[in-house]
Amino acid sequence: MAATLTIVLVGSPLALWMARRRTMVPRLLESALSLPLVVPPVLTGYLLLVILSPRSLLGRWLESLGLRFALDWKGAVVASAALAFPLFLAVARVAFEKCDKKLEEAAKTLNASPGRVLFTVTLPLALPGLLAATAVSFARAFGEFGATMMLAGNIPGQTRTVPQAIYTHLLAGRERQAWGLALVSIVVGVGAIAIAQLLARPRLHPFVTKERDA
Repeated sequence: MAATLTIVLVGSPLALWMARRRTMVPRLLESALSLPLVVPPVLTGYLLLVILSPRSLLGRWLESLGLRFALDWKGAVVASAALAFPLFLAVARVAFEKCDKKLEEAAKTLNASPGRVLFTVTLPLALPGLLAATAVSFARAFGEFGATMMLAGNIPGQTRTVPQAIYTHLLAGRERQAWGLALVSIVVGVGAIAIAQLLARPRLHPFVTKERDA
């Protein structure tokens, strides 16, 4: 949940900014942020470990502030968020791009402030897409294994995630426990996909009219 919340809080403003910019900068940034989707998760975890390790400048500075990520639950949050963030960003950007600009312009002609336009027009228009992006990214973060193992380790009661618990049970020959957790993972994944598909239906959109359905 912490990883998903982090993704939503950081990804939503970034997706909105990318959707409204027609330059190459947002596209290049999105391409860079999407690298975790195409490189091995273990490599992503290793790079995060190098960046956030107490041996690095950033890691030492963060530790001076009381923030430790290597072999810590916060590292598991960062690793899971890093792998799921590109999925959220891609879906959320499309959701903002599909917002009807005419409705936003109409609100501006009524002297609505930019903040009011954002919260009363833009966000309601993009809400189904944002919720679908949240569901998909939650499932991806829930199932993360390689990057989390590299950065946070597999410490029982601290950094061990469900995929790591499955791996540990299998190594120990506890197949029944492994299968139980595997079923939980499957249910979460199927549920996330079902929610995303349900939210993608036009009838759930707050501004869809009967004429459009017809």
